[in-house]
Amino acid sequence: MAITAQVAVAGATIHFDKLYTYLVPDCLRQGVQVGSMVLVPFGRGTAKMRTGVVLDLQESETIEKRLKEIYDVAPEEARLSDELLELVHELRDKTFCTYYDAVKAIIPYGAQYKPVYVNGVPRLQKQIVRHTEKVYARRQEPSKWTQKQKLAWDSLSDGEKTQTELENLGVSQNVLDRMCEQGTLSVSLRDRNLTLYENYGGASAVPVLSPAQQKAFLELAVLLESGKPQAALLHGVTSSGKTLVFLKLIEKTIALGKQALVLVPEISLTPQMIYRLKAVFGDRVAVQHSALSNTERLLQWREIQLGKADIVVGTRSAVFAPLSRIGIIIIDEEQEHTYHSENAPRFLAHDIAKRRAVTHNALLLFASATPSLESYYAARTGRYHLVELTERYNRMPLPEVTMVDMREELAQGNAGVVSNRLAQEIQKNLDCGEQSILLLNRRGYQTVGMCTACGEVYKCDACSVPMVYHKASGKLLCHYCGKSVSPVPTLCPKCGGKMKYTGFGTQRVEEELEQRFPKARVLRMDLDSTSRKNAHEKMLQQFAEGKYDIMLGTQMVAKGLDFEKVTLVGVLGIDQMLFAQGYRAFENVFSLVTQVVGRGGRAARPGRALIQTVDPEHPVLALAAHQDYRSFYEQEIAFRKLNLYPPFCTICMVGFSGKEESKVMQAARGFAELIQQNAERTNKIPLRILGPAPMNIVMVNNHYRYKLTVKCRNDGAFRRLMHLALDKYNEKGLALLASIYLDFYSDADI
Repeated sequence: MAITAQVAVAGATIHFDKLYTYLVPDCLRQGVQVGSMVLVPFGRGTAKMRTGVVLDLQESETIEKRLKEIYDVAPEEARLSDELLELVHELRDKTFCTYYDAVKAIIPYGAQYKPVYVNGVPRLQKQIVRHTEKVYARRQEPSKWTQKQKLAWDSLSDGEKTQTELENLGVSQNVLDRMCEQGTLSVSLRDRNLTLYENYGGASAVPVLSPAQQKAFLELAVLLESGKPQAALLHGVTSSGKTLVFLKLIEKTIALGKQALVLVPEISLTPQMIYRLKAVFGDRVAVQHSALSNTERLLQWREIQLGKADIVVGTRSAVFAPLSRIGIIIIDEEQEHTYHSENAPRFLAHDIAKRRAVTHNALLLFASATPSLESYYAARTGRYHLVELTERYNRMPLPEVTMVDMREELAQGNAGVVSNRLAQEIQKNLDCGEQSILLLNRRGYQTVGMCTACGEVYKCDACSVPMVYHKASGKLLCHYCGKSVSPVPTLCPKCGGKMKYTGFGTQRVEEELEQRFPKARVLRMDLDSTSRKNAHEKMLQQFAEGKYDIMLGTQMVAKGLDFEKVTLVGVLGIDQMLFAQGYRAFENVFSLVTQVVGRGGRAARPGRALIQTVDPEHPVLALAAHQDYRSFYEQEIAFRKLNLYPPFCTICMVGFSGKEESKVMQAARGFAELIQQNAERTNKIPLRILGPAPMNIVMVNNHYRYKLTVKCRNDGAFRRLMHLALDKYNEKGLALLASIYLDFYSDADI
């Protein structure tokens, strides 16, 4: 009886992504299972190799003569579990990615395999092979030895030691190899020990909860202990102590013999969350996020896989952590767009978390001071349990908020970025030894270069966006494709006129602060200043220790941070977001302003905040200043319902990209016709098609980009319709005109 395997191979496009049949040779029958990583020949002949994953096995009495054999199979430890295999299928079905794109999202790079030749034979090899180290132990005492051999033997009297530990004691690799050859020592391989986020000062008890926190904990504990999949929203004002409730729930989860998964939206928030968890639970906490090196991420993943961690903390990708006994999944600051992947597979972490909560009969807890309208609507309509914290911890008042009219500042002769009023408040804090946080969601020095003669704006030659002046590096930089121009042009390339650079980013504000407050210690946190490894952790630690007076940053400083000495928050340049396009514009402004205002006055000292704007009467800013989420929700949900936006529908954005604009538009129009034709055959599928239209940034990296916006109900019938349309798109040759992808926003079921 022959065994065949259905294999999803790497490198397939969405139009040619299917399962390919391979014969399992007798020598690999014990190793090849459903979920195994394998190496297979692909294409004509057998010269080309590709990695793949086995998604099905079948027995057959007759086999096609032309069927190719699997070359190699990875060890059992690399096999995908049944749960992760289900996620592969779900990602492919719901996000329209390839099978192997889903596999790569689930498994970290270091745990993936690549094809190599070993002595001329095709074999699989891990992407990272230096994650292990040699470990030595006593085996048989020799009758005679050298001085170094005796040192090695004596050093192992209290148990095994690594090669590094023995070398530090003066025992060389040659001595160890010789003793192993003689049978004196045994040697084995194990994963390297990894030290991450160790400065937590030892484990301690969970802090005492306030009456309001205790009430919230008890409500959620009932759901946690129910033994059924549950979903809840913890809505609490800023500084209400949601994290303490998390700690108590995680403590309860561990006591029940289960595991916890905690997601945060930004890498900058992981150190603070990790230290809080390690302070209570010690070394049973593992980390998963993209700022770790590939080796670090692999070793942490292995710790989780082997059951050595009960708690996993990380960003979006951590939702795939190989935990086997999940009791609770917490998504903190759940409204953040960073939980939505911008590359294939384009998934929302909420969807994966929901699926895993159902599989494990776990509690899925969303938490935020400004939850997404979709989540709050789900809670208000009974799909989620709603638990609220309406007061700050220890009953501290919310910060006093003042609007600063920047039109008046300009009329008074202040053309700077920092208003006179904000400067006065910063000086007060400096005099009192208190700290300030300033938010400007725009990096760089100056954002636009324009010719004073012809009005030409200096744009990236590969993208339809102005290049941004970065003074620190002396370059113009494109924030989309990364191209740079140096030295900075002073003359217009079109007419030879003088170039003038205007606008402001974090670098310019940093310079202005240093000029206004020469003795102040200013910390700038943005993508440029935090690019080095562990930069987030080090900077936040230095600010917490009082080594800086002012923290200036982009949105990474706006949420989740807790500093006792911060009593002043300044919001700069919010108008650009306030008047942005998109149905989420007001929600994004409300959330960002509410969150950053809440960074102040979180301890014994009261806080205050200043919002600089040209529209101080804007209702969204007024509601955010008072942290009046309910009133904002009522206004915004009425708008969404009237105009049919989520949560009353799903928006499917179909993206098209290619080097010739006319062909990209042709492909988009062709796909719109395919959707319409297929939908007309089935009257039961409600949808509205808008476009095609150019994207907000029409060209990126020499590729033109267009989109279709489809308002729909994201159910099985609609996805079948879109899969059929994609097949037709390829059959009609439209795939040769432009690449295509689908992205879903705000699933109505979330």
